Amino acid sequence: MTTIVILAIDGALPSALMGINDVMALSGLNFVQKSEDSDSGKVDWNPTVILANHNGKPIADGHGRRFKVDSDLDSIDHCDAILVPGFIPNGEGCPPHIMTNSKTQSWLSARHQKGALVCGSCSGVFALGEAGILNGRRCTTTWWLHDELKQRFPKANAQWASELIDDNGVITAGGPLSWVTITLYIVKQLAGAETAKVVADFSVVDAIPKSQNLYVPEGYQTSKNPFLAKAEYAIRKAHYQMMSAKDLSKVMAVSERTLNRRLKELTGETPKAFIDGVRISHACTLLITTSKSVKEIAFSLGYSDDSVFRRLFKQKMKMTPSNYQQLKKQ
Repeated sequence: MTTIVILAIDGALPSALMGINDVMALSGLNFVQKSEDSDSGKVDWNPTVILANHNGKPIADGHGRRFKVDSDLDSIDHCDAILVPGFIPNGEGCPPHIMTNSKTQSWLSARHQKGALVCGSCSGVFALGEAGILNGRRCTTTWWLHDELKQRFPKANAQWASELIDDNGVITAGGPLSWVTITLYIVKQLAGAETAKVVADFSVVDAIPKSQNLYVPEGYQTSKNPFLAKAEYAIRKAHYQMMSAKDLSKVMAVSERTLNRRLKELTGETPKAFIDGVRISHACTLLITTSKSVKEIAFSLGYSDDSVFRRLFKQKMKMTPSNYQQLKKQ
């Protein structure tokens, strides 16, 4: 029997609390399973979903409404996965400064050590940080919370605007609706890729997470730091020119080592990844504001081989340049 725990904490996003439960329930319905296995009509997947918190008492969601829970944490002998929904942000757009108590933190850490998959969506990732689970691990959160995550949990290896990261069973995703992403991911991990695809089809959602870079306002990162602004300007200015980490370090008047260190601190990326990211962002603008071909755009951005550009674009944006162009011009 597969057991899924949804961690219920005061201030939680109500759509995520109930939405995770709904998607999990849908995944176990007979008509969904028959769609997956037309021969036998049976799939060994009927998860038990438990809404739980430290004391088993009702919580107040982020809008102040009361939610009953199914169990306290101590009553759960075993679980295969724990999902932590996001929270309604405060006036500054940040999650609560303290989200979990010591009992919840200890329980999360212990369950992770026993092999349970531990997942955080959006600001729910911060609860994993409070439990020490993010220390030394790659993780992500919603793009506007990236700096806050790094500040609160400096031992975490926070990655800018990634759609989903699984670092040895610690699974994080960004966006207020990323609870859909982590829920489908858990179904895939525990019930198989085909079950996850069928559930996504019945839920009318995309089973493949989209890059957060599709939604980040242009210049958001660089506007917050002069070093990044200068680096991005230098990259954008280098029309039709290849640019390496060495080239950028010369323009920035720093050593390659210093460039690498500063970019790692500010973005979590290597110089090459940062250069490619800026150029792909520029390409997105060109794709929807000009009539240039993909090949012309690739060449103007310093890529001598447009196939390399296409591969990098698809890797970062999770779609081809042509698909992006069609999506944004609709």
